[in-house]
Amino acid sequence: MKNYKNFLLLSAFSLALMSCSKNDNNPVANDITLHFNNTFKNTTIVLGDAGSFTATVNTSAEGQVHHFSELKYVISNIRLIKTDGNEFPYNINDLDKGATVVNQAKPQTLDYVLSNIPAGEYKQIKFGLGVRRDLNTLDQVRFPNFYAEAGANDTKMHWEWGAGYRFTKLEGFFETDGKEMSIHTGSTVVGTDGDPSTYAQGVDAYRDIILDLPNPATVGRNIPKITIKADFDKLLSGKTNTLILKSKTGDNNHNDDSNATPNTMSALQMVKFVDNLGGNGSSDISGMFSITRVTN
Repeated sequence: MKNYKNFLLLSAFSLALMSCSKNDNNPVANDITLHFNNTFKNTTIVLGDAGSFTATVNTSAEGQVHHFSELKYVISNIRLIKTDGNEFPYNINDLDKGATVVNQAKPQTLDYVLSNIPAGEYKQIKFGLGVRRDLNTLDQVRFPNFYAEAGANDTKMHWEWGAGYRFTKLEGFFETDGKEMSIHTGSTVVGTDGDPSTYAQGVDAYRDIILDLPNPATVGRNIPKITIKADFDKLLSGKTNTLILKSKTGDNNHNDDSNATPNTMSALQMVKFVDNLGGNGSSDISGMFSITRVTN
């Protein structure tokens, strides 16, 4: 009887070893966390109002001091590239499951979890700053969760005139006397006001970001964390444009080069900010973004 019990224990132990070995050789799908660190150069941004003593203040290449009271942007169209070159698209056609609003005022939005990622090693990440043209409509029925996050609540990440979502929304103050700064970017439409039948795509402000990882993110056993730095020093001191904020001048037809407020900022001026933040798509495919760390 004693030998029989020993046989059963040995059999159970052998099965356990076989099970562990099988799991080690065949890791299961897991998650990846994207952590967004919004900075001025290497300093994480603290928001503040006009008279704040704690807000993070930045000085541009042209010597303009400025800080933010609000900082929000949309991330969508996420794709992960394996070391063998295969690409895994993450819910790229579903804004409810594959897009998010990063909001510096809400720490919980700085970590975005990608679920059920196929096991393997990933060397590169691609994502959109903004929303692709074919998805950029305020569709409360098709994407109710994203609409609630970006279109319907206090985030106000949409154009009031219904052309689609805002891709970035930056509010703050500049120069020592605290002039108001309000920079909003997003794709535009052209046509006759009030006649939707004439509307057509204007400026396409969506930008595709491509970033190489310093070391592979290994999915299957742990949850890798990819830290993505968004350096908003690039807003004014970008790789493409060096910009100077100005207060409103000119007339209501936008015949000026003001670029501090959305209602006076022309599409031409907006594109300069877009290219600084998201890259110009040719010589710059990373914009303000970089990978600072991959933790497995």
